[in-house]
Amino acid sequence: MFMTVKQTAEKWGLSERRVRILCSTGRIPGVYQEGRAWKIPVDAVKPADRRFKSAESLLEAIDRKKAELDTCRPLTEGELARLSEEFTVEFTYNSNAIEGSTLTLRETDMVLRGLTVHQKPLKDHMEAIGHKEAFDFVLELVQNRIPMTERIIQQIHYLVLADKRDDRGTYRRIPVRIAGAQYEPVQPYLIQPKMEQLITNYREDTDHIVMRLARFHVEFESIHPFIDGNGRTGRLLVNLELMKAGYPPIDIKFTDQLAYYDAFDEYHTKQSLSAMEKLFANYMNEQLDRYLSMLEG
Repeated sequence: MFMTVKQTAEKWGLSERRVRILCSTGRIPGVYQEGRAWKIPVDAVKPADRRFKSAESLLEAIDRKKAELDTCRPLTEGELARLSEEFTVEFTYNSNAIEGSTLTLRETDMVLRGLTVHQKPLKDHMEAIGHKEAFDFVLELVQNRIPMTERIIQQIHYLVLADKRDDRGTYRRIPVRIAGAQYEPVQPYLIQPKMEQLITNYREDTDHIVMRLARFHVEFESIHPFIDGNGRTGRLLVNLELMKAGYPPIDIKFTDQLAYYDAFDEYHTKQSLSAMEKLFANYMNEQLDRYLSMLEG
């Protein structure tokens, strides 16, 4: 005797999508597929929720949840809209706040809807709009599977730096120092060769994507190729590569700013990527949980 997906979902108090995921990932003993329909034994026991399995490592959890998310694809337009509805505003708010923007989350939402916030700098308005346009451009790159190049990085930066026309999309031509940082960015004449090598190293890197992107991000920020907008551009590049690899984008919170800066310092003082890897992995794990929960709902 067998049950349908709908009958099983009602019996176990799950969504039909969740039941299909359990079937396709081999979580239900005795289940088999007949055409497009799943046949589930009537005496099958509801599998335990393994999304919070404590014995597995964080990277293993990320890999498993990514595989589970892959079974939900392709997502409908409605699902995609729901998943990205809040992210763009929050990502824009947090990324700009890390760099000193005074807009609140609510004010960022208002600016992105075309409203003006009284007594807030024009610069903050332009930065919010520029970041939103840059993220929209990143989404187009993901959809078209465009590889990351120096030109692509410069195009993203051009959109990010909406308030400084002369510096948009061009490498800096003067030395800079970053207040409080444990490193000094490279001299201007080294920027292009360093960027070429950075992209080559990233393409040839075979480590887990968490480690690859942690390394890419700290090295990109260490080069500091632009006069301004490096942090925002760097975080957009991380999400470009995450989404191209099928992962949800991450949003480094303004409230985690200190931990984020400490991760850079750890790399430059101890040559260790562990803090940045942990930061990225935690955000990726949380986003995968969020996506799966929303899809199951």
